[in-house]
Amino acid sequence: MKEGHASRTAVLVCMGRAVGHKTAAVKRFSDPTARELLPDDARARLDRFDPAVRPGGLRARLYDGYLRNQSKLMVARTVAIDDAVRAAASPQVVILGAGLDGRAWRMEELRDVVVFEVDHPDSQRDKRARVSRLTPASKDIRFVPVDFTRDSLDDALAKAGHDASRPTTWIWEGVVMYLTRGDIEKTLAVIARRSAPGSRLVVTYHAPTPMRWVVGFVVGRLGEPLRSVFRAGEMGALLGEHGFVVVGDDGIPAISATLSDDGAARSRFTGHFRIATADTRDARKTGPELTGGVPQDR
Repeated sequence: MKEGHASRTAVLVCMGRAVGHKTAAVKRFSDPTARELLPDDARARLDRFDPAVRPGGLRARLYDGYLRNQSKLMVARTVAIDDAVRAAASPQVVILGAGLDGRAWRMEELRDVVVFEVDHPDSQRDKRARVSRLTPASKDIRFVPVDFTRDSLDDALAKAGHDASRPTTWIWEGVVMYLTRGDIEKTLAVIARRSAPGSRLVVTYHAPTPMRWVVGFVVGRLGEPLRSVFRAGEMGALLGEHGFVVVGDDGIPAISATLSDDGAARSRFTGHFRIATADTRDARKTGPELTGGVPQDR
């Protein structure tokens, strides 16, 4: 992202959730916070979006197609991560690269949880200008501004009151693909040091598929280039080096297949996107069964 500006990809991600909420394609998904967190111009585009109408003009059709595909990705990704957070039931949640995430304002399961929103100061400033429109679901939301090129994540979390002696659920969503291997390992080292027994890490990453290179071209044009790819086994090995055991790892099409009959087919262009759920090695979860990284209802 450019210095002095909020993340443009964070807006696209939030737009995907807002479209998913507007179209109500999956019963288990709902995010009424997404529209309110969008900047004015994006909110206006959302309000003009009609899922029943295909616009005229090449540029308008391309943007319409992008929004539809982005919403399919975001619905599956959001449901899977929400389920992993609920199953962990940690007293603390840290969202790394929080962007326009609305969980602390929409998940009632977080009412007794301390939520730490970690993000670049520019993005966080942009979000806080609009978040007053929403009613918090969490009892305690703490904004932790961190510029990873200058600041210490460890020190910032300690200063914000994160308790390393209590279990934490870490949400690392939509960030790893923009980092180098070295930067990923530095952050994992901090997560490992601050993860008490019973902690959980939910991390999203990109696998090396042809669509990943298409996505890389698009976001690179926005000034936010992709820098890392992992196969599932590689991500599992990396998390293992930092004291975590993967309990689920799957691609978006497989997750989507659990949400609707045509989910896999509708999300066939999102196979590059994967979600890994990992628990501290010393305290594996005994809660809801995890199938392919998604807790399944009995």
